[in-house]
Amino acid sequence: MEVKSVSKNTGIAPQKMRLIADLVRGKKVNDALNVLKFAPTPHARLVAKVVKAAASDAERLHNVSMDSLRVKEIRADEATTLRRYRARARGRAGAVLKRSSHITVVVGEQED
Repeated sequence: MEVKSVSKNTGIAPQKMRLIADLVRGKKVNDALNVLKFAPTPHARLVAKVVKAAASDAERLHNVSMDSLRVKEIRADEATTLRRYRARARGRAGAVLKRSSHITVVVGEQED
């Protein structure tokens, strides 16, 4: 039994989100939430929100306790990129890419 939760168009670059996702991949849900709670970046709150959503869906739909759940898969995929322009020297324009990401979390029961 696996439950998936997705947060789309977060407004945070996928490279930054992957650093946070690597911290919790494969951990128990309770341990992952503890790690995210004390992570030094404010973006960890968004990842924690998605992990909590997946865990609560698993509890509600499949009657599984949160203690037996594990983060099986977590990924930060690239979403749409906003293209903005900034004035540069000699009348030219420099492109500024504002990247965004989708966060996908899959939780499931751990195999003993």
